[in-house]
Amino acid sequence: MKYKMLVVDMDDTLLTDDHNISNENKEMLLKAQEMGVYVVLASGRPTSAMIEYARELQCHINNSFMISFNGSTITDLKEDKILFEHALSKEQIHSIYDFSQQNNTHIITYLDGKIISERNSEYIDIESTITGLELVIVPSFKDAVTTSAVKCLLLEEPSFLKSVETLLKTAMPDLSVCMSKPFFLEAAPNGVDKGAAIQILAKKLNIHQSEIIAVGNAGNDLTMIQYAGLGVWVDNAEAELLEFGDVIVASNNNHGVAEVVRRFILD
Repeated sequence: MKYKMLVVDMDDTLLTDDHNISNENKEMLLKAQEMGVYVVLASGRPTSAMIEYARELQCHINNSFMISFNGSTITDLKEDKILFEHALSKEQIHSIYDFSQQNNTHIITYLDGKIISERNSEYIDIESTITGLELVIVPSFKDAVTTSAVKCLLLEEPSFLKSVETLLKTAMPDLSVCMSKPFFLEAAPNGVDKGAAIQILAKKLNIHQSEIIAVGNAGNDLTMIQYAGLGVWVDNAEAELLEFGDVIVASNNNHGVAEVVRRFILD
């Protein structure tokens, strides 16, 4: 099988725990692109928090694309323009806020390249550190959010947040809901996820589902793992997800993405 697209999650998949691309992963992804394979980064991160990594991998030079905000946005890196974007309405965001208050979670959204929240927390600090985005504390979340935004993030202690995930899916079935980290619960418009974004991109590029590899580690990667012709989990993936993939490779700290390229693209 000749694969034409390699879709890679970033945090805890491509990136090591210190948020870097290992030399091994970088070398193999550059080789894959030399062979004509589209390398597509797909993350829950905002677009601005992904672009430097994409440039490090020369994805813009190799006419590739990037999926950000968990599938809400697809960017053409060569042309530096958005191909697709689907956002939550102001009314939906306000409803999610009400739900968060009723269920005792923190909530953030993203406006004008900044994180918006009424409060700070250790988990919001993690998101700000990962993304490099400024955190703006506002007196009133609803008063601050007067337009659409691509997603909301509910944040709290992992075991508690897992129970909130079920409640949110029941209370607001018009949303796409998934966990991206144990303490990050993502809420986006219905039908928005990484798998759906890959389908849009594959159609544009005339690439068949069977010609796609997807690599991930968390619940927000499940749709792309199931959609791809070859779904790959890194070894540090959440245990309950492993049965839904085709292959398990080394962990994010042991160059699992490089292993994928060596085994399924170079060979």
